[in-house]
Amino acid sequence: MNILIAYHSDYGNTARMADAIAAGIRAARPEASPLLKQAQDTTPDDLVRADVIFFGTPVHMGSMAWPMKKLIDEAGKLWMEGSLEGKVGGVFVSGGGFGNGGGGVETTMIALHAHFLEQGMIVIGFPKSLPGYADGGLHWGAYGRSGNHEGMPAGISDAALVAARSYGAHVIETAASLL
Repeated sequence: MNILIAYHSDYGNTARMADAIAAGIRAARPEASPLLKQAQDTTPDDLVRADVIFFGTPVHMGSMAWPMKKLIDEAGKLWMEGSLEGKVGGVFVSGGGFGNGGGGVETTMIALHAHFLEQGMIVIGFPKSLPGYADGGLHWGAYGRSGNHEGMPAGISDAALVAARSYGAHVIETAASLL
């Protein structure tokens, strides 16, 4: 199974989550070798080669970071070809906004899900029964709060990384049963 984790990270928080998701994948499937790539270095061909695709981004003013949006726009031609139909997808975000969800986290996750669904992919959510859900999960995927009470970058908690690891394991186990 080819696994791609494409992400953008401003302060290293989304990168830490990508690493935790990869660790969860390897824990669940020791033979797995997830490929981690920055969104700006990811090509539509990388998406076509993958069986399982994770997208991760920080929240920028209620939406995804522009390098992730650029990748999605470049992958638009794949929709015409049906190249991503039947692949498995998962999403994760970091956000520093105010409020429990961190302003824009859900809308960002929904936008990422919408892209995967538009492409005909199977999207895997984050069940509340999984380890770490209460500290770093939303039903849409893994979430790491990265801001302090002033809205400034502060890093994500170890508990959120546990959730990301758990989510990575869940997605790969589900993908293995589907593919």
